[in-house]
Amino acid sequence: MENEKYQILLYYCYAAIEDPEAYREEHHLFCIENNIRGRIIVSSEGLNGTVSGLVEDCERYMAYVKSDARFEDTEFKIDTHHTHAFAKINVRAKEEIVHSGLRHINPREKTGKHLEPSAFKALKDQDDVVILDVRSDYEHKLGHFKNALRLDIENFRDFPDKVKELDHLRDKKVLTYCTGGIKCEKASAFLLDQGFKDVYQLHGGIIKYGLEAGGEDFEGKCYVFDNRVAIDVNQINPTVVSECYICGTKSDRMVNCANSECNIHVPICGSCGWEFEGACSDECKGHPEKRPYDGTGYYQKNSNGYNPYKGFYRKSDQAKPDPVRYESSDS
Repeated sequence: MENEKYQILLYYCYAAIEDPEAYREEHHLFCIENNIRGRIIVSSEGLNGTVSGLVEDCERYMAYVKSDARFEDTEFKIDTHHTHAFAKINVRAKEEIVHSGLRHINPREKTGKHLEPSAFKALKDQDDVVILDVRSDYEHKLGHFKNALRLDIENFRDFPDKVKELDHLRDKKVLTYCTGGIKCEKASAFLLDQGFKDVYQLHGGIIKYGLEAGGEDFEGKCYVFDNRVAIDVNQINPTVVSECYICGTKSDRMVNCANSECNIHVPICGSCGWEFEGACSDECKGHPEKRPYDGTGYYQKNSNGYNPYKGFYRKSDQAKPDPVRYESSDS
């Protein structure tokens, strides 16, 4: 659309990073100097991020990532938006780029066969196929593929313990999917590790399937980890599958409970939203920590004096007094 001057980029790349903390600092500085906002994880096993920015800033960011030989094959899922999808930039160094507890698995060495959206669409309804959602329960309750097997897990790190419940599917073709593809890299590899023979993954996840295959047979909305919270995927046969947490009517309107001590993230219809003043129950409605409700159910986190340069200090480069160089205050 003409007024959508921003882009939202979703990506990951499994690649060895010898000094994640040093690269985190470099990456952080590039983002703040190019007005990129979002959440990025840097690990010894690679990168994982969702960021937003003006189209030209995002193009510069993608070029920056791909200019590094370690990340040159990174694939970006690109969506348009009318503004930033994040309030700030947050780049962190962590043990894994998605928390799974499967540190022994390297998707560059072993993982399920990648299926492009068109191939996934052609294969998903065959009799010998099982479609497996590897996301958390709050995600797949909002939206999922028709006939998909959905696991009762609060976090992806719970996935390995649930695999024993899938033993009866060992003779099936198992098609895994998630939001952008990253969880499937290790989920499908772990299935292979546990003796499953025919394992696939939806390359690029739900997001790419919506962009390239129209999202057919994805029921409901897709939960995303930015300020949009939930997005439409299916342009062909859309449905609503989630229910209002309070009254049980069909609703895909995701909100946070107005009681900051509860803050549960659930679907609440517009009518119940106003009746309960953004709270999820009478108890939360009367709670002293209930926040004012403006009809959105979205509450910006307190930035606590957020400064994107926190952790760095300016130090003039004696050899090159201009421009300024940034160095870690901890070094």
